[in-house]
Parts: sequence; structure tokens; C-alpha cells
Amino acid sequence: MQVIGIDVAKATFDIALPLGQGKYRTRGKLGNTAAGWEQLLAWRQAHAPEAAVGMEATGIYHEALAERLVAAGVTVYVVNPAQIKAYGQSELLRTKTDRTDAKLIARFLQSRLQEPDRLHPYVPPTPVERTLRALVRRRDELKQMRQMELNRLESTHAALAASIGQVVATLEQQITQIEKAINEHIDNDPDLRGRRDLLTTIPGISGTTSAFLLACLGELNQYSDVGQIVAHAGLNPARRQSGTHEGKVRISRVGNATLRAKLYMPALVGKRHNPVLAAFARRLAERGKPPKLILCALMRKLLHIVWGVLKSATPFDPRKAIARA
Repeated sequence: MQVIGIDVAKATFDIALPLGQGKYRTRGKLGNTAAGWEQLLAWRQAHAPEAAVGMEATGIYHEALAERLVAAGVTVYVVNPAQIKAYGQSELLRTKTDRTDAKLIARFLQSRLQEPDRLHPYVPPTPVERTLRALVRRRDELKQMRQMELNRLESTHAALAASIGQVVATLEQQITQIEKAINEHIDNDPDLRGRRDLLTTIPGISGTTSAFLLACLGELNQYSDVGQIVAHAGLNPARRQSGTHEGKVRISRVGNATLRAKLYMPALVGKRHNPVLAAFARRLAERGKPPKLILCALMRKLLHIVWGVLKSATPFDPRKAIARA
């Protein structure tokens, strides 16, 4: 299979097509705009019309390009940047440019596509999910700005307190408006509303968290099992053992850090109010596990519950969940 590696930045992207024997056909600094995407499609049609395309998940900069390629019938793979970095380290690469990164992504894609079920084609979000993501992202940005202003208020000069207070009030007003827009958007879509209502039956999952999960995970059809969601969050155990040395088992942290952060409070609340999580936490404590490890395990367990509720399309039932535990 022919593959094209794309290194995407905010304003531009570079592309590389392996030709064999260490040679590549490349094209640099195409604009990450509608015009640039059409240039890429024309270039692909001219040089490798059947080629799949691979790129890193670079924040939000890759999304529009990936969606345009899928709409044009191109098979697209969006890869965790940590995988690309590790692959480059395995090759002892010493040079890093946009063009060499595009070549690296192409080589990574070639190697992984030879192994079945290692990569899954990118599935773009629906227009409804895309809107939800934008709203949730904006809400989080506003909350971060509010916290920054509140931090400044603690140590600012008295002459500036009123100004900062006005900014905080404006941000709180904006947050309220965005949260209202999120709720209305979910309420107006039967599918989103149904999934939101299922998620909020889980003790510990609030309306705010459910909106984030719906925006972050989208349709679960892109995941073949719950382990992929756990790995997506970077909550899968990473064991380190060498010779006689037995390191501690920690979470991998190779995944979506924001998702991990959003699961922290729900897991903490669930430890007290969710019978399944509470019983699980007690078992771990009785085995002498430290609090931090228990909380990470609860976050992972919560994702399992989320998966079960959404895949079965049935409200949370602690009796069934305990029976499966």
C-alpha cells in the first residue's frame, strides 16, 4: 500500500511519499487552508491516487484537513504524536524538520499497516458532534481565563481589583451563556440527548462531564473495545521490569491528558456516591494500595462503566455492574 505522510502545523503542512530505497517525493509548505487541501488532493491524484494518508493528532490543526480528505474518499490515519516520537527515537533520528517529520510519519504508517488491527482509519465527527466539541472547548477556555484572573486578583494591587473583578464577571456571564448553548444543543439532538441522559445515570457523572465525554469520545463505533478508550485516556497500566528490578506499575500517561483531568473529580465523587466505585476503592484499600493509585484505578473503572452504559444503551445499574466486576 502506498502511503503519504503529512506533518501538519497551524498555517502549513508538508507531505512525503516514499518511493523505495530511502527515496521520497516531497512537497513543502502547502497552506493549511481550503486551497492547500485541494493542492494536496491534486498532487496525490498525480503521483499516488490510491495512497492512504497519515498525520499526527496536532491539537485541532489536523482536523479540517483530515475531514476534507475523508470527504474526498481518502483513507486517513490520525496517529498519537507519542507513537511517532517513539518511532523516530527507535531510528536514532538526529534531524527534525517539517519535511523529515513527514517522511517519518510515512515510514511509521508503512510499518504499522503491515500489522493487522494496529491502526484504524479516521472517522470524522458528525456536524452535530463538531459543534458540541467547539462549544465545550470554548467553555473550557473561558473557565481557564476566569481562573487566571482570579489568581491575579489574589496578589494584585488594590487599584486593579475592580478591573479584574469586571473581567471575571464578564467571563462568568460568558460561561453561563456557553453552558446554556451546550445544553440546548444536546437537548435539540435526540441522539446526543439520549446518550447524555444515559451518562448522567452514573453517580459521579454530571451534565458538565457528560457533555465533555460526548464531545471527546464521539461515537463509540470507532473503538472496538473499552481498552482502546482507556489507552486513549492514558490510564492503561505501564509496568517496568528489568532483570531483578521490579518497578512500580503506573499509568502510561500516553493519551489525552485533558480527558484524564476531567475524570478526576467524577472519580472522587463516585468514590463516595457510586456503590460500584466505592466497593472497588475499599477492595483496593484493603490490599494496601496507595490513595493515588486507587484514584487512577477509579478513573479507569469509571471509563469501563461509561463504555458499558453507552454500548448497552441502558441506564446505570449498580447490581449489574457489581456482578461484572
